[in-house]
Amino acid sequence: MPSDRTAQPWMSYGCLLCGMLLVGSYVGLSKPLTSAIPVFVLAMLRFGIAAIIMLPWTSAPKLTQSAWFTLVIQSFFGNFLFSICMLYGVSLSSAIAAGVIMSTLPAVVALFSRFFLKERLSAQTWLAIGISVVGIVVLQWAGTQTGGDTSGVGPIKTSLLGNSLLFAAVCCEAVYVVTGKRLTNVVSPKQNSALINLIGLVLILPFGLVQIQGFSLTSINAPTWGLLFFYAFAASVGSVWLWMTGMKEVPASQAGVFTIGLPIAAVLVGVLLLGEALSFYHFVAFFCCLAALLLVTLQRLPER
Repeated sequence: MPSDRTAQPWMSYGCLLCGMLLVGSYVGLSKPLTSAIPVFVLAMLRFGIAAIIMLPWTSAPKLTQSAWFTLVIQSFFGNFLFSICMLYGVSLSSAIAAGVIMSTLPAVVALFSRFFLKERLSAQTWLAIGISVVGIVVLQWAGTQTGGDTSGVGPIKTSLLGNSLLFAAVCCEAVYVVTGKRLTNVVSPKQNSALINLIGLVLILPFGLVQIQGFSLTSINAPTWGLLFFYAFAASVGSVWLWMTGMKEVPASQAGVFTIGLPIAAVLVGVLLLGEALSFYHFVAFFCCLAALLLVTLQRLPER
């Protein structure tokens, strides 16, 4: 029978993987949401619903000024900017494109660490970064071959803008991953989830209140409301709590491998639920980015 010390890492690994599977699923399912609800209104409703769900977790802990600053940075990039870039990006591109582009997250984290933290990168990591670039180029090429964007409709410029916004979302998520590790020993996963969601609500509220002036909530049908509640729970509650719980026992360098769940879930949602076509070019781009992900993360796993 395994000891607690042996079982605990595997429980943490499971939390990390399930957290990223949730992220990938809501990234994919945000496509129909953005077609029914304006982006800022959608983000405001997401943060608002999650704030109600996590009300019992919300409290004002005694934190240092540095810890509060880290929370604000984490929420600004990981919640506020990530939501805007991801939602607009998916609305202009596709769930498949979102999955492929977001699988470059570990390579982007490594690149950020090189330029901002002055960490040395191995030849294997530089190769992964190069493969990631190739994957995104192939993905954009897929848009030109299907008549426009990565879902097969719309002008090429729209696809390029959408993919660029999705990559900007990756950069925002990279900041979230790096700052998240610094808070694991300061606040609990539940409290972290509640606080960064509340900060995100405050940031998005002015934009949402302006945009909702020209939109009627009565136009949202029951299935869309159901999808919205799932999005709010998965994005602000479930995925954050699972990720922060896993990060308590797993180093950030090892946690990156579990981001593989994000692109897989997003692509499966696009193909199986949204009926998006997966072309040969998408396969090439997808496996390029997955190869880059594994190159960056597997080299850092312990030999055992």
